[in-house]
Amino acid sequence: GTGADNNLYINQAIVFIEDAIQYRSINHRVDSKSLWLYRWYYSRTCQWILSLTITIILALAFVEKPSSLTITSDVRYRLPAWNPPCGLTESIELLCFLVFMVDVSVKSYLIGWEEFWKNKWLMAYILTLIVSLTDWTVSLSFFCTENVRIRRILRPFFLLQNSSMMKKTLKSINSTLPEMASVVLLLAVHLSLFTMFAMLLFARTKDGQQDKEWVGYFRNLPDSLTSLLVLLTTANNPDVMLPAYSKNRAYSVFFILFTVLGNLFLMNLLTAIIYNQFRGYLLKSVQSSLFRRRLGIRAAFEVLSSLKETPANAQQSYVSIGALLQVLQKVEMDSRCKQAIMRSLKMCSCDQLSAAQFQKLFEELDKDAIKQHPPSPQYRSHFLQKMQFAFGHPYFGYLGNVVALANIVSICVVLVMDADKQPSERDDFFLGAINCFFILYYLLEMLLKILAMGLKRYLSYPSNRFDGLLTVILLILEIATFAVYGFPHPGWRPEFMGLLSLWDMVRLVNMLIVFRFLRIIPNMKFMALVVTTLLDLVKNLRAFAGILVVVFYAFAITGIMLFKGAVVPLGNTRKKCDFVALLGHFEAEVICCLLYLLFVNLICRWAKIYFVAWWLISSVIWVNLFIALLLENFIHKWDRRCHREPLSDIEYQRTVELMFRDVLEEPTEEELMEKLHQHPHLQLCR
Repeated sequence: GTGADNNLYINQAIVFIEDAIQYRSINHRVDSKSLWLYRWYYSRTCQWILSLTITIILALAFVEKPSSLTITSDVRYRLPAWNPPCGLTESIELLCFLVFMVDVSVKSYLIGWEEFWKNKWLMAYILTLIVSLTDWTVSLSFFCTENVRIRRILRPFFLLQNSSMMKKTLKSINSTLPEMASVVLLLAVHLSLFTMFAMLLFARTKDGQQDKEWVGYFRNLPDSLTSLLVLLTTANNPDVMLPAYSKNRAYSVFFILFTVLGNLFLMNLLTAIIYNQFRGYLLKSVQSSLFRRRLGIRAAFEVLSSLKETPANAQQSYVSIGALLQVLQKVEMDSRCKQAIMRSLKMCSCDQLSAAQFQKLFEELDKDAIKQHPPSPQYRSHFLQKMQFAFGHPYFGYLGNVVALANIVSICVVLVMDADKQPSERDDFFLGAINCFFILYYLLEMLLKILAMGLKRYLSYPSNRFDGLLTVILLILEIATFAVYGFPHPGWRPEFMGLLSLWDMVRLVNMLIVFRFLRIIPNMKFMALVVTTLLDLVKNLRAFAGILVVVFYAFAITGIMLFKGAVVPLGNTRKKCDFVALLGHFEAEVICCLLYLLFVNLICRWAKIYFVAWWLISSVIWVNLFIALLLENFIHKWDRRCHREPLSDIEYQRTVELMFRDVLEEPTEEELMEKLHQHPHLQLCR
């Protein structure tokens, strides 16, 4: 019936708009039951359960054999780690696999059979689950005594496939690899040529006393290549050149040329290429996201225009404002955007919207997120107005910064004076009295700012929240110190009482005071620009951090599988390299050992391939990718700073998509309609 059709169109529009908000593809089933399942799957509860499941299965590696649940990682002192009984972690794994099977089943059903065969990620998802379940079955059949567990290496895939932005980032990295390969090849040629030169320069001679360079670094081809590769990271500089330099100063020219060509030219050339190419591919990815958003909005318009409210002989499609308001009430979107769209609809004088008007309404999604600070309180008292003017003035904040600097200087002076004193000779009276005075000033400053700005306006500034939180913590610690040890007085050196000694509490207070000095950052424009750039990277580039976790996790698990006895207690001089046994530390311990093992040569030669691969992926490629994104974000903020006047009451919050908004191209009407007509499950009337 007409009513059922209208409800279906309304629900389709709701889902299409939510797809546009999240940059999701609209190529999924659009019947009533599928729409309900689709919204349930992308609800916060389901996505939270899926994220929790991914976190749990990744965290299992910390408790599985070999467990990392020890206080120290030093093999000489740590106690035997707790190893869970067979079947405990396997049961948790099975529950996680069941969640993943439901996840992949729902995804496969929603996109349809035809789209499933085009989706390589879903096929890889199913293959990963099959391999993992097979390996899980083998583990139980061997009563958890098997040495190789393939499914542990595959676990990061679950994190990777769950993030669309991580997939786009990985695709961008993959597209950038051919350009990076040319520079890496040039780097390999550079290493090879200088390795040949080094073996000729530092060849073995008859005088064994003059062969220290040959013995230590250039005995054969693998050692020579390794020495220069490590020199490229500057980790063995200047040790690698000292034997030759002590023999003849002219040998330093070889090492200087190698370092200048490798580090200053080739490595920086690699950074430039990665920045240029990756920015281009990331821009294409963001352009694709914009197209998805425009397509979702246009799909919502088309289904709403099919409602039985538009005259049949209409030459152009329209959507009634009432229908759109009905949709907006059920759409899950940011309240700021929803309110802005509602205001625009109320100001609209017409009853119906064209496609262009409909699309323009939802351009609110592309705008900066603006945070307006609450107004200051209005006092009637003349005295309070004067206090509000005085303590709300920027100069009062500058005075607080000067006092904080004086506090830091006074702490430094006392620490320098007491640096060489024994604990029994140290008098904590001066440091305690200084802390007491400054903390009281910080408390007074916070209260006066709240009086001038009002509590809501005061808390709306991140710098004030940071400042106020540390002030409250400092006050609590100071009160605790007085309660346990009394007030400061000359010769104030009470014995240990409570959880912390007096000196521990004083040190904790002083560390917080030093940390509090970061409050000066918002008052220094250039420093604030750098800090906000870093914060934006942390908030908006979670996809890159996720891929970094995937790389670290995969290498850590691989390291566990490859190495046994690479780190042994002192006194045991065996050098062992076992590529079969599964013994060792987990992630943090493996990662911390990587370069150490390479440089001190505790492992066999073939294992160097593992560490070189780690260096290439984590240091060469990933660090340069991070530098490229850091540059892009900083340049973008710098350009905006030059073209926008700073407004004290407004904060702009931007996302990765908005970084490229000025250079993106809007899709044409023909492109959108052509894509809509190719939808596998949606039949349009026109």
